[in-house]
Amino acid sequence: MKSWVAGAEGSGYDVTHLPYGVFSSGDDEPRVGVRIGDFVVDLAPLAASEMLEGAHVFETRSLNAFMALGRPAWDSVRGWLFEMLTDEEERETVEPFLQPVSEVVMHMPFEVADYVDFYCSLHHASNTGRIFRPDAEPLRPNWRHLPVGYHGRAGTVVPSGTPVVRPNGQRKSEQAESPAYEPTRRLDIEAELGFVVGAPSARGRSVGTAAFADHVFGVVLVNDWSARDIQGWESVPLGPFLAKSFATSIATWVTPLAALSSAYVDLPGQDPEPLPYLAVDDPAGLDVEVEIELNGTVVSRPPYRTMYWSPAQMLAHLTVNGASLRTGDLYASGTISGPDPGQRGSLLELSWGGREPFDLAGTKRSFLEDGDVVVLRATAPGADDTRILLGEVAGRIEPADRD
Repeated sequence: MKSWVAGAEGSGYDVTHLPYGVFSSGDDEPRVGVRIGDFVVDLAPLAASEMLEGAHVFETRSLNAFMALGRPAWDSVRGWLFEMLTDEEERETVEPFLQPVSEVVMHMPFEVADYVDFYCSLHHASNTGRIFRPDAEPLRPNWRHLPVGYHGRAGTVVPSGTPVVRPNGQRKSEQAESPAYEPTRRLDIEAELGFVVGAPSARGRSVGTAAFADHVFGVVLVNDWSARDIQGWESVPLGPFLAKSFATSIATWVTPLAALSSAYVDLPGQDPEPLPYLAVDDPAGLDVEVEIELNGTVVSRPPYRTMYWSPAQMLAHLTVNGASLRTGDLYASGTISGPDPGQRGSLLELSWGGREPFDLAGTKRSFLEDGDVVVLRATAPGADDTRILLGEVAGRIEPADRD
């Protein structure tokens, strides 16, 4: 069925998508909305006028209250919205609550409870291994047995459009005898897909792969900014810390998991066979096409379908020790990279550790410079051979704080 909203059909934001976000207009307080075409549906007053059960959750300045209601509520509201936006008889009811996207301000869509970042691309892990350990096996012994990850910093997850200040920290060149405290010289991007937890779990109880859709509300594009020189010095033996914690940007629109029902594909193959708690039966990968734009030029197109570990396996591993899920937890896939040079999801790989600068509008580049603007975009298969557009992630690099 098609929506009666003008321009929605074929826009990437039709009724098979319906992403959620938090917006404000004028002096009004931020509240929850859903996107259809180039409009935002102001859910709070519409739901109240329809006497929808739980309508108050849309009055808040985050999606957390709605996400905490769980999958039955998510499905119910999605079905209600589909009916309201496709039935011509509902047009008179809904139209007063439509606002052009161009006239609203988008905010952080949810309150991040915890942030975990994984390392699930075989091609990215192999590339970084070859860059840093050219004479050794690229993958660590555990990599094919479990989704490797680290616990990040929830407080510095920011919405798209937030400026990114070049971080200061300790860095040590190969020639120096001791480290120096100064701004990073190897500021990088990491194109990732993030998964937003809605329904919590009990502490001490693991969440199996089959329960993925019962707990994960939706997905967002993620740019996990990285300071590679700081990371190289601090990572041994405990891994990333300050090199990752200064900023992680996410899209302001959260695509419901239900909107990706046509995007599932088989995993590329896992050898050896994972342990039983990581087993998946159905197609568990996602056919999401990502695009990385640097200063207006597309430099890479990483395909998410090549990822080795699935999002359901990440969730199972995240909770296998009994760690509980909370509403608003965010976990990301790690850098998305494909097998081809034009499918690499970081500048580290595109420049091969800075040793092979890539072309950018007639210049040679390796890592980010002050003033650079990075934009991530993505599409995925929708219903009836359409494609949906995930919300984009943009960020501009600002000079380091010298104080």
